[in-house]
Amino acid sequence: MGATAFRTLDGADIGDVPMIHLRGIVNRFGAQVVHDGVDLDVRRGEILGVVGGSGSGKSVLMRSILGLRRPNAGQIHVLGVNALSDDATTRRHVERNSGVLFQDGALFSSLTVGENVQVPLKEYYPDLPSSLRYELALLKIKLAGLPADAINKLPSQLSGGMRKRAALARALALDPPLLFLDEPTAGLDPISAAAFDDLILTLRSALGLTVFLITHDLDTLYTICDRVAVLADRTVVAAAPLTELEKFDHPWVQEYFNGPRGRSAHVAAKEGM
Repeated sequence: MGATAFRTLDGADIGDVPMIHLRGIVNRFGAQVVHDGVDLDVRRGEILGVVGGSGSGKSVLMRSILGLRRPNAGQIHVLGVNALSDDATTRRHVERNSGVLFQDGALFSSLTVGENVQVPLKEYYPDLPSSLRYELALLKIKLAGLPADAINKLPSQLSGGMRKRAALARALALDPPLLFLDEPTAGLDPISAAAFDDLILTLRSALGLTVFLITHDLDTLYTICDRVAVLADRTVVAAAPLTELEKFDHPWVQEYFNGPRGRSAHVAAKEGM
C-alpha cells in the first residue's frame, strides 16, 4: 500500500503495532450509553470505513480517539502511545501526527485558504520563515487538487467540493501518517464525490497514509475502503472487508449493505473494476 516507516514517541519503529488500538471503550452522556465496550484496531496503511445508524456514535468515537472527548472507560493507543495519557508530550505527539477533516470542513471563514493551511505550521513550527510557510501551504493546496490561485481565496469564495479539498490541505499540512475524515463526501454531487474518493486513494498510495473514514456513502465504502467497521448495539459488531460484511448475520448490516442502495453500490463498484 506504500505505507512508509513511522516511529513512535521514543524513536522506535512502530512495526506491526496498530495505528489505532481501542479496547473496552465506553462513552456515556448522562444515562444514555453510546458505546459499551468498543474494541477496534486500525492497521497501518489501510483505509478503514466506519459506519452505523444515526446515534450510533461514529463522530463521538472519532473525538475520543483524537482526545477531544475522554471516554468513561477503556483504553486508546494511537501511533504506539497511550492517547489517554495526561502527559503533554504524549498528547502533542498524537496531535502532531494526526490530520483531521471535520464534516463541515471547519475552516476559519476570515482567513484565506493559504492562511488556513498555515495555521498548524505556525503552531508547530513557529520559527519557519513566512515565505517557506507560504510555499508549504501552496504545495499542500496543489496536493489536495486545488488550483494554485485558491491560496488567496476565502472559504466563502469556494464551492463545496473545493472547501473540502481546502480542509484536506490543512489536514495534510504537517505530513501526518494518520488521517481522520468525517463524512468527507457529504453534500457533494456524485462527480465531485467520486473525484474526492480517487484523491484519497492517490494520497494513501503516495504518502503511505492510514485513514479512519466515517461515512454513510456506500459508493465510497465500495470504492476505497479496505475494511469497514460497523457500529451497532453500542459496540463494533463487525470489522471486515465488504465481501465478508455482506454475509454477516446482523439485521442492520443486512439492511444497509444488501438493501437497494447497497446492491446498486456493489454493482457499480464491480463494473468500475
